[in-house]
Amino acid sequence: MEKARILIVDDERSIRDSMKMLLEGKYDLLFAEDGKTAVDLAASHKPDLILLDIRLPEMSGLDALAQIKDNDPDVDVIMVTALNTVETAVTAIKRGAYDYITKPFDIDAIQYLIERALERRYLQKEVQFLRGEVDRQYKFEKMVGRSRGMVQVFELIGDVAKSDATVLISGESGTGKEMVARAIHNTSSRANKLFVPLNCAAIPENLLESELFGHERGAFTGAFERKLGKFEIADTGTLFLDEIGSLPIGMQGKLLRVLQDRIVERVGGTQPFKVDVRIIAATNIDLKKEINDSKFRKDLYYRLNVFPIDIPPLRERRDDIILLISYFIEHYNREFGRSVEGFDNEALMRLVEYDWPGNVRELQNLIERMMVLTRQGKITLERLPKEIVGLDEADMSVSDIFTMSDMSFKEASKRFEAAFIKRALEKAGGRKSRAAELMGIHRNTLLQIERKVKDLIH
Repeated sequence: MEKARILIVDDERSIRDSMKMLLEGKYDLLFAEDGKTAVDLAASHKPDLILLDIRLPEMSGLDALAQIKDNDPDVDVIMVTALNTVETAVTAIKRGAYDYITKPFDIDAIQYLIERALERRYLQKEVQFLRGEVDRQYKFEKMVGRSRGMVQVFELIGDVAKSDATVLISGESGTGKEMVARAIHNTSSRANKLFVPLNCAAIPENLLESELFGHERGAFTGAFERKLGKFEIADTGTLFLDEIGSLPIGMQGKLLRVLQDRIVERVGGTQPFKVDVRIIAATNIDLKKEINDSKFRKDLYYRLNVFPIDIPPLRERRDDIILLISYFIEHYNREFGRSVEGFDNEALMRLVEYDWPGNVRELQNLIERMMVLTRQGKITLERLPKEIVGLDEADMSVSDIFTMSDMSFKEASKRFEAAFIKRALEKAGGRKSRAAELMGIHRNTLLQIERKVKDLIH
């Protein structure tokens, strides 16, 4: 964890030395002995906290405070004064100080005040980041669909948004599970609160408990500061637990207890506290199979699966493909300043017939790539990448493939997929995980396609 940076401003060397002995190692320290230097250091080094003496040569601490807050209104400043008067404290607070402490100060008191100020600073940053993330994501995550499957999903979103019921969203990678979760949140009574996502598969197992529930300072090696967990950050809002099937079995029990009682205790803490959090979980694997394999707790599954929503893969809702293509082209025309009209008929037919193993995410990535390369007019079949067009092993031309009367489209598609997988495996040195990464699909998807076309690969 990155150390917090503290600027200590005092004209007495003994005070600066004392603060150095007290805080060195725990924080990144800066020192100044006058107000002007303090203003310059605050502007150039952006400290997280400033300890500022009121009595300074040339420029008073109160004047320095005013300039510092003009440059950075968010920085917290603790005033240090030998004058234990209400007037001085009120003046400092009015000019933007976080708090003040009087000399000679108690060591425990100054440490507590510093920790409290830094915790507030950290929480402000966390909230600002998450609110910005919600706003940014919502602007780009418009759900599009007119197929029967997606209309049913939209209806379910409308129904469950009216309650605080726990939701379990299932669907393949790239189908838009987080978009559905955000739509539920944004149409619920919690819409003006935080939506906090956590990818359970992306956090190392030894850090998951701290990430979910937070930890106290000193709870384990490296825990230099108190950390708020995602449950605490999401309090009164929504917590989205993506890839819940990746949660280790030991953590599943701890999560279950929190879901049952809505009581959280930070790692290393002694004071449990209640949280008011709406839970939405998502999975791209079959949790019932995981239960049978003793990899997922049945009681946790039923606790999460109060209101299930299943998102169909794109290959099962081909009615939506043209609609999505139109939506993404319009979006990237605005973003990139283009005037692309769309795809010609041959290219559009190929896109509609393609199985889209990466689902909507794969389609969006393709459209974005095509829009970067095209300024205006229509995108032709020849412009599509090989993973869509799928040149066969003999590297025959696109026109040759599409004019072959003795080959069905299904057989041609199978040959395309076989050739593409073979090239990816060759490029990846036979490593299937790397080949899947190069293809932009999940390893499990690669294995499924490989089984389907194995007679053409080997």
